Amino acid sequence: MTGPALIVADLLLGLLAVALLPAFVRLARGPDLTDRVVALDLITMIAVAISALYATAHDAPVFLDVAILMALITFVGTIAFAHYLERRREQSGDR
Repeated sequence: MTGPALIVADLLLGLLAVALLPAFVRLARGPDLTDRVVALDLITMIAVAISALYATAHDAPVFLDVAILMALITFVGTIAFAHYLERRREQSGDR
């Protein structure tokens, strides 16, 4: 990528980095465990977007592998957390 497209890609990388700030605030403040998990998912997805955009803009395909791996790990973690919440709900008798 050269010229104006590279400038736009770099601007988008900056905007994605700024988008991490409110997600980190939500991760730190909570108020609930589920809010924190959703914030962590958001942070990871923004990191995946940053990695994919960087790989495209700077011709570094290894970062696409990083993005795919991060997305996969996050997906599995979210499924595990949902399973944990479901088991906790069943044990407490809430339905």
